[in-house]
Amino acid sequence: MFTRCLQKPISFKKSFFLFGPRGAGKTEWLKANLPDALYFDLLKAKWRNLFLANPSELEKLIPLGFNDWIILDEVQKAPAILDEVHRLIETYHYKFILTGSSARKLKQKETNLLAGRARTYYLYPLIAKELGSVFDLKKYLLVGGLPEAYMSPDAEEFLHSYISTYLYEEIIQESLVRNLESFARFLQSASLAQGCVLNMTAVARDCAVKQKTVVNYFLILNDLLMSFHLPAFTRRAKRRLIQHPKFYLFDVGIYRAVRPRGLLDNPEEIDGAALETLFLQHLRALNEYYSLGYQLSYWRTSDGKEVDFILYGEKGFFAFEVKRASKIQLSDLRGLKAFRTDYPEAKCFIVYGGNEQEYKEDITLLPLTTCIQNLLQILS
Repeated sequence: MFTRCLQKPISFKKSFFLFGPRGAGKTEWLKANLPDALYFDLLKAKWRNLFLANPSELEKLIPLGFNDWIILDEVQKAPAILDEVHRLIETYHYKFILTGSSARKLKQKETNLLAGRARTYYLYPLIAKELGSVFDLKKYLLVGGLPEAYMSPDAEEFLHSYISTYLYEEIIQESLVRNLESFARFLQSASLAQGCVLNMTAVARDCAVKQKTVVNYFLILNDLLMSFHLPAFTRRAKRRLIQHPKFYLFDVGIYRAVRPRGLLDNPEEIDGAALETLFLQHLRALNEYYSLGYQLSYWRTSDGKEVDFILYGEKGFFAFEVKRASKIQLSDLRGLKAFRTDYPEAKCFIVYGGNEQEYKEDITLLPLTTCIQNLLQILS
């Protein structure tokens, strides 16, 4: 069991939602930190069917005078239970933890999200700070940060099983798509767009489905917390900029498991997207766990100058370019130099595959492992 960086929800001692993709470790984290909590797993038919049929049964299962945490795991399986949770918070001041790996049903208009009486937090796959001494950059780039994948002797088999048993079964159970084969083609096509500006028309053409269907498929991935759309940075724009978001699957191991490979595929292109995904995973997790408050985005001009990640907030203004190369050429500085010209306030970094920290034209070059392990200090 790894010590997770997310600690603030429990310390506030108020009800909260905890979202995260299936397998990120939500249940293990809660059981390790709250061994005396009253726990109901809604993935089990016993509890799911009970609460679907009669949500008021929940009150009868809570011991009289109980003042510890009450956990409803995978609450999206019985969203009507939230009305009863709301009533119990108001009446008895119970403390609930409501976990979910899908926001789709909870986004419906009639769903009670407790009217602000419960905060919302996210748990992500493991990051270097949590893995500590067992963090291995090469391994993480191959298998990602899902706890079972990282610790498995056969991570590749686990990752393929994760996709088939979780993602497709979830889609079938919730009747999210009519044609599972077309969704499988879409998922592979989407993986080819990892780290790229999203082009719905191109993805639709590649997987031979209508563009409207592709838009819905991307929404499904987002609702299942399986993907992330990185918006474009356009604040105080001085140039003509690309404004469509970039697409990322949530974990580098999942990305590698989904992405098709063949003789015509460029390994450098696959590895480059994997490296960006790893870095984004750490940015998102640290930003959430430590309430850093950054807006995450990317920057790209219409003539092709680009910076992979922009972090903007009250704590600072950062621009990161991620390169897998062990040597940085002056041409690699092109995007950051253009960005710094427009935004001289930003601290600019190239995160690369070399071993030495260097400085070129007021741009800091950081080895990837060094940057990942010290990212919190850089951003704080």
